[in-house]
Amino acid sequence: MKKDRKITIMLPEELIERALKASGEGLTPTLRKGLELMAAKGAYRGLLKLKGKFDLGLDYAQVKKDRT
Repeated sequence: MKKDRKITIMLPEELIERALKASGEGLTPTLRKGLELMAAKGAYRGLLKLKGKFDLGLDYAQVKKDRT
């Protein structure tokens, strides 16, 4: 089970209001979603670095044949 961590953070009120309005949720779920999006962005950057470097050992004809 993941542990939650209580933090204190200073943020501009306008940013909080815009984020709450955009999410339609409360402060905690809004901040959690924002942090999840940032973490996903980091993972996406890592995947982009693999572009063209990842080989499953399959050629296009094999993949296409499997689909038909």
